[in-house]
Amino acid sequence: MTSWIEIDGHSIKLTNTQKLLWPEIGIRKIDYINVLIQLSPYILAHTSDRMLSVIRYPEGIHNPFFYQKRVPEHTPEWIDCIKKDQDNYMNLNKQATLIWLGNSATLEFHIGFHKANESTISYLVFDLDPSEGQIFEQVVEVAFIIYEELIKLHLESFIKTSGASGLQIYVPIEKKYSYEEGRALNQFFAMYFSSKYPRQITIERNVKKRGSLLYFDYLQMWKGKTIISVYSPRAVKSGAVSTPITWEELEKGIQPGDFNLTNIMDRIKEKGDLFNVFLNEKSGKKQNLDFIVQHLGKS
Repeated sequence: MTSWIEIDGHSIKLTNTQKLLWPEIGIRKIDYINVLIQLSPYILAHTSDRMLSVIRYPEGIHNPFFYQKRVPEHTPEWIDCIKKDQDNYMNLNKQATLIWLGNSATLEFHIGFHKANESTISYLVFDLDPSEGQIFEQVVEVAFIIYEELIKLHLESFIKTSGASGLQIYVPIEKKYSYEEGRALNQFFAMYFSSKYPRQITIERNVKKRGSLLYFDYLQMWKGKTIISVYSPRAVKSGAVSTPITWEELEKGIQPGDFNLTNIMDRIKEKGDLFNVFLNEKSGKKQNLDFIVQHLGKS
């Protein structure tokens, strides 16, 4: 079935609208697009002017998929692009672009760690990735270890579900640190946490050597690399959405699938955007990490 929708003054052709994308929860493409329309103010606030990498599932989550970074040839002229070197990357900065991508069966939106017109990183991110055989509760345990350690350093942190099996801790920082400094900071924290808590955390890159320890991925935050965006859906059975949560909610007990395409708007209406702190330059939450950077420079 084919239909048309008018958004931002652009006519977008919707195709295969009855295609089941998430069979387990009955989400067809038309349902997905309707959710994206509602989610668009919250997604776009975090994706605008950032490098975008997407994953497309033309036949739904249980069928072949492919990654896409560069702008495809059939992209409409009205979609804004970000030029890097000799390549063009899509700028997910308006609702029409989001819906066009949704119609192309883009189910996951991954973004860079800095804005295209800036050279400094927007935040520190600790990506907590469970090893094979680990349960989500073990990820939660490590998240709270890090949370408590950051409190000792008088650093505030925010957390979201990855939407898959992990958690991601974000630390708001002043907009002054380069990728090199960000890498040094993340490596410092990774080595400190893994040495102090060797029974819970590892920085071992070889999957087979990790055992049952949680992997602290400090290498992901780098130029050209991306992380799942706030409020991006995930291609998992539950239709989970990468969702900001409070530390109190995490302590009470949650599962990644608790926040999904069927209820995410209800949650946002109730809680608002808990990651709004990263959008407001005058929030007073931006933290200075010079005391760590200077320590690393002396060591």
